[in-house]
Amino acid sequence: MSKQAVDRWIDGWACGWATHDVELIASLYADDAVHLSAFFRDPQPTADYAAWAFADEERAEVWFAQPVREGNRAAVAWWAISRGVDGRDTTLAGVSMLAFGDDGLVVDQRDYWNAAENAAIAPPDGWGPVSAHEQSGA
Repeated sequence: MSKQAVDRWIDGWACGWATHDVELIASLYADDAVHLSAFFRDPQPTADYAAWAFADEERAEVWFAQPVREGNRAAVAWWAISRGVDGRDTTLAGVSMLAFGDDGLVVDQRDYWNAAENAAIAPPDGWGPVSAHEQSGA
């Protein structure tokens, strides 16, 4: 896996999440990729997950940390402040564990995360270093 493949995933998710661009996010994955967005959920195509997640989100500010890489795998920490269509904020923080195919597309993603409801909390000092930071229009 190349550094460019992981950087493409980070930049794609940062921009795609902030702009709710499901097609951009889907372009980062192999057609048969497994995406487990949270344990105790069934795996689903990433485009389906993104469309569902964005449906009740008005806007988002997202940060992605520099990845940890080994072989064809990478771990990427991320942080987001999500404004729901109901006007409430939720802060999400997690890590995506990624496996890449030879073509640089993600073939397997497992996410580990937590949420703080009714809170807009920026990453704490020392979080990161930040690889990407995007924010949708207010």
